[in-house]
Amino acid sequence: MLEVFILAVALSMDAFAVSIGLGAKKYPSIPFLGIKVAVLFGFFQGLMPLVGYFAGVGAGEFIASFDHWIAFVLLGGIGAKMMMESRQEDTTEEICTLSHKILFTLAIATSIDAMAAGFTLNLFDLSVGVSVLLIGVVTSVFSYAGVRVGQKSGVWLESRAEFFGGLVLVLIGLKILLEHLFFEA
Repeated sequence: MLEVFILAVALSMDAFAVSIGLGAKKYPSIPFLGIKVAVLFGFFQGLMPLVGYFAGVGAGEFIASFDHWIAFVLLGGIGAKMMMESRQEDTTEEICTLSHKILFTLAIATSIDAMAAGFTLNLFDLSVGVSVLLIGVVTSVFSYAGVRVGQKSGVWLESRAEFFGGLVLVLIGLKILLEHLFFEA
């Protein structure tokens, strides 16, 4: 369960970073914005790994002998991408009006990486349902907190959160690979 919780925290860093940027915008009714962001981001962050999991199940027996390599490449690639994106310009700077359509788009955009991570859910010792629920809840909490942190501190934490999440994903991918190469009987 600890591994899935760490994965959930790492996957939620994209949503957390975007939420900080949204909170820094000083919208009226920040608590309501925090709740909307938490619900949307948490829902999609929990849904996308489930989609990825079911896609992976279809190819389950075929990829069983090298699934650890797939996990390493996917999680390492997602993590490296997040780390590189943390060094780029903030996309929330360009958002002037916060409509439902924009929130919906941001929720999907921040959860696309979680779909690829869903391919690895069968490698953890926790049911898929509990895993995606945990990912969704953790993302909701981080998203709400991100809006509140952004309201208080501005955007200076935004890129650091995304970089940290990417680093954790790379480390989880490396751990899965090393466990399967050196410690599996």
